[in-house]
Amino acid sequence: MSASYCSLLYLAAFLPAVILLYLILPQKARPILLLAASWFFFWSISGTLIICLIFSVFVIHGIGLKLDGLKSERDEKLKNPGDRSKKEIKAEYQKYMRRFLAIAILLNIGLLAFYKYMGFTVCNINSVIKLFGCKAAIDIPSYAAPIGISFYTMQAMAYIFDVYREKIKADRNFFRLALFMSFFPQIVEGPICRYSDTAIALWEGKRIRSNDFLMGIQRISFGVMKKIIVADRLNIVIGNIYSGYKNYDGAIVAASAVFYALQLYMEFSGTMDIVIGSAEIFGITMPENFSQPFFSKTISEFWKRWHITLGTWFRDYIFYPAAMSKPLKKLTTNARKKFGNHFGPLASSSIALFCVWLCNGIWHGAGWQYIFYGMYHFSFILVGNIIEPFVISAAQKLHIRRTCKPYVIMQTVRTFIIVCIGEMFFNAHGLRAGFEMLGKILTDFTPSSLWNGTLFKLGIDKLDILIICVALLIVLSVSITKEKKIPLGKWIISRPLYVRIPIYYSIILFIAIFGAYGTGYVPVDPMYANF
Repeated sequence: MSASYCSLLYLAAFLPAVILLYLILPQKARPILLLAASWFFFWSISGTLIICLIFSVFVIHGIGLKLDGLKSERDEKLKNPGDRSKKEIKAEYQKYMRRFLAIAILLNIGLLAFYKYMGFTVCNINSVIKLFGCKAAIDIPSYAAPIGISFYTMQAMAYIFDVYREKIKADRNFFRLALFMSFFPQIVEGPICRYSDTAIALWEGKRIRSNDFLMGIQRISFGVMKKIIVADRLNIVIGNIYSGYKNYDGAIVAASAVFYALQLYMEFSGTMDIVIGSAEIFGITMPENFSQPFFSKTISEFWKRWHITLGTWFRDYIFYPAAMSKPLKKLTTNARKKFGNHFGPLASSSIALFCVWLCNGIWHGAGWQYIFYGMYHFSFILVGNIIEPFVISAAQKLHIRRTCKPYVIMQTVRTFIIVCIGEMFFNAHGLRAGFEMLGKILTDFTPSSLWNGTLFKLGIDKLDILIICVALLIVLSVSITKEKKIPLGKWIISRPLYVRIPIYYSIILFIAIFGAYGTGYVPVDPMYANF
C-alpha cells in the first residue's frame, strides 16, 4: 500500500472498507477494528515500521506502569515517613523515576538515531579521520528509516514525559495505548497527538454521525485538491530546477524557491486535511497542524502557525525544561538586574531557543543543510526578539501605525521571502547547493526569464499556471474564512440539498478534470514522512 493518504488505494479502498466494517461491528469491537486496520496499514507500507512501532508501544507501556508504581510507593511512604524527611523520600523516588525515564528515552531515541542518523554520523567521523591524514575509514551503514519514525517516536516521548510529570496516569490497557500510538491516519506525517487528545475517544468506539461523516469528507476533498492540483503539478518543474540549478539564472531559481514553499504547504497541509478528515469521520478530533501560516507577520508567528504540533512539542519538552532549569533561571535573575526586564530574560530564553532550533533542524533530517535550516530560523527569531523594542520606538517616532494595512502587507511579504529562502536550503541537494542557489538569486537575477518562455520548458505550461492560480485563490478564500473564524464547513452542511449538491459536484469535477495525474506527471511523495 502507498504511504500517501492521497492514493486511490487509500481513498477508494482502504478507508471505505474500514468505515463499512466500523458501521457493521458492535461498539466494543470498533476500537479493535481500528487497531487491526492501523497495524495492517503500516505492515503493508513496511514490515520494519510495524515492528518498530510495536516495540515502542511495549517500551512506553511497561515503563509507564513502572513510573506509576513508583509514584504509588512514594505516596504511601509520604503518609508514614518515619525517621526520614518527606523531602528525602521525594528525592529518592525522583531519582528512580528519572532512571526509567532515561531508559525510555534511550530506547526510543536510540532507535530513531540508529535508523535516521547513523549514516550521517559515520560520514562525518570519516571526514574528521581524513583531516588527520588517516586512510582508514569506517564503513558507512545503510539503513532505510521506517516511514513516520520521527512522528511516532515524538508521540511516544510525549506520553512518557506526561506520565513522568504526573499530568496523566499510565494506561494499563496495552491495546488502548497501542491504538493511540498507531491510529492509521496520523502516523506517517502527524499531527503529533498527546494522549489526552485522542486516546480515550479512540477507545470509545462511538457510532459514526452524519455531520461528522460529511465534515470529514469535505476536509478530505479539500486536502486532495491541494495535493493533486497544486503540489503534484509543481513537482516536475521543482525537480528540474533544483537538480540543474547551475543551468538557470537567479530569477528561475527564485521562482523555484517560491514554487517549493507553495508545494510543501499544499502537500503537507493537504495531507493534514485528509488525515484530520479521516479521523473526523470516526468522531475523533485531532489537533490542527496549520493556521494560515502565510498570513504571518514575523518568523516567530509563522512557526506558531506552521506544523503547530511539532512546535508545541519542542516548546513543552525542550524549551520550557531548558528555560526553567536551575542554571538558566539563575542566569535570568542576574541578567534582569543588569539589563532590565526585556533584555535580561533574553539571555536564558535564547539558549533554550537555540536548543529547540538545533533539535528542530536535526529532527528534519540527517544533513548539514537541515542543521543550517534550524539555525537560520533561530537567527531571525533571535534578532526579532532583540530589536522589537527599537522597532516599536522607531514606529512611534515616525508616527507609523503598525496595524495599518501597508505596514502589515510589508511584514507579511518580508516573512514570506524569508520562509522561501529557508525552504530553498531545506530542499537543496546539500548545504553547498543551497548557498550556490542563493548566490544565483543575488548576483544573476534576470527578471525577463520569468516571462520569456524558460519556465514553460521545465514541465509546466500556461494552462498549468492558470489552474494553479485558480486553486490558490480557492485556498486563499478558505484561509480568509478560517482567519475570520467563519465555520465554512458547518455552513455548507447546514444548507439545503439543492445548495450542497452543486458544491460537492463542483469540487469533485474540479479535482477530476484538473488534477495532475496520468502521463508526464510524477506525484509528490509524502514530504514529511521521511523526517
